[in-house]
Amino acid sequence: MACLVALATLMTSTKMAAPTPYSPVPNAAQLAWHELEYYGFIHFGNNTFTGKEWGDGSEPPTTFHPTDYDPDQIVRAFKDAGMTGIILTAKHHDGYCLWPTKTTPHSVKASNWKNGRGDVVRDISEACRRHGLQFGIYLSPWDRNAASYGKPEYVQMYRDQLRELTQNYGPIFTIWHDGANGGDGYYGGARENRMIDRTTYYDWPRTWELARTWAPRAAIFSDVGPDVRWVGNERGVANDPCWATYDPRGPEPGQKPAPGFTAYEEAMSGHRGRGTWMPAEADVSIRPGWFWRPSEDSKVKTGEQLFSLYMQSVGRGASFLLNVPPDSRGQIHDADIKSLQEFRRLREEAFGRDLAPAARVTSSGDWSADYPAVKVNDGEKATFWAAPDGQANAWLEFRWSQTQNLRYVRLREAIRWGQRVDTFAIEVPEGNGWREVKRAQAIGPHRILDLGGVQTDRVRVRFVKADACPMITEVAWF
Repeated sequence: MACLVALATLMTSTKMAAPTPYSPVPNAAQLAWHELEYYGFIHFGNNTFTGKEWGDGSEPPTTFHPTDYDPDQIVRAFKDAGMTGIILTAKHHDGYCLWPTKTTPHSVKASNWKNGRGDVVRDISEACRRHGLQFGIYLSPWDRNAASYGKPEYVQMYRDQLRELTQNYGPIFTIWHDGANGGDGYYGGARENRMIDRTTYYDWPRTWELARTWAPRAAIFSDVGPDVRWVGNERGVANDPCWATYDPRGPEPGQKPAPGFTAYEEAMSGHRGRGTWMPAEADVSIRPGWFWRPSEDSKVKTGEQLFSLYMQSVGRGASFLLNVPPDSRGQIHDADIKSLQEFRRLREEAFGRDLAPAARVTSSGDWSADYPAVKVNDGEKATFWAAPDGQANAWLEFRWSQTQNLRYVRLREAIRWGQRVDTFAIEVPEGNGWREVKRAQAIGPHRILDLGGVQTDRVRVRFVKADACPMITEVAWF
């Protein structure tokens, strides 16, 4: 392990000697995104009323007609579930826009709903602000309704839509680009198949440059980031380990990667110490489909199933993006709410009481007096313990005055300085030594391990392998 001395500005106004960052490191938008961990998806639009997953663009604007629309009920359901934000599908592949855009007549402006004066994007964004949730947008690059799709002028139309959304409904915490691009569609009545070159058509570098100008705080998501990557499946599951660093590549060697055109299975694990900081987002729907349909009211995932997915996403360092679609009333169905509440109860039961503050924590050594072991259980995310430079098998030990039943452990690295730990182990005393209970790879922004229930008054975390001196901001025991 190599860790050279440098000067780094911490969260306080005082400058202290700190270890050198281990590159790559997250940018400001990524750091803010990492704080969210668990947030929601809303798929809502014409498909809600047709029963389709992918509309072909021929559906008339009057198809959209929620009968008892309540944006506050929708957002409260997410808030009460413990989510931190909502991403709304402002436009899905059918091209229907849930805001009164100036770019196309295929929007709520042409709906009988609210006499054409409705604006779902406005309603949900404002409800998010009222209830303290972050707001994000999904804008499908594919548009099966637009007559111009596949032509250069559509790219300008798409950018104009992105500008409208980011400028008129902010602040935006994320911009979500789907990988589905090109194929058969209505296309203004042409009803044909239009294929595009995914690597060049949208000129993504320029499009994202504009997006950063309009929404500098937004983390941009796609199969290739640039800020957040798709986990590579729609099951809500990340691989173990799942690294925060990633170097996307095309489906075949030498091919240029692009949204919808990657070796996406590699995104489930990421790449240790390669590429850029591009953490994974694990998305899944609470129902079999992404849009509501009455036939699936009895097929909602249970709280237990959602908790398992949480452990396989957030527990492995990814974020958990859970889709909960409004029904044809324009509200979240009771079956979904019941499951969300059970999921919250299970999380609170598992992680509601941190045992770490009651423990005395010691270490194998501290990098300096500024970064002592006690920083890992002080409840402050801005503080951290750093191991001495070059120390092999550094460790943190926790000791309680009485025996504890340890079921889960949650660890967090000080990711402003990079993802440094490769392998770590959880150990308990045995005889004159220590017995390994669990070994794992990757910590990053958050890592949760199920220990199965360990009875002990002493436990330690041993850092078996690290690419730079470990810097740990939290170790929590439950």
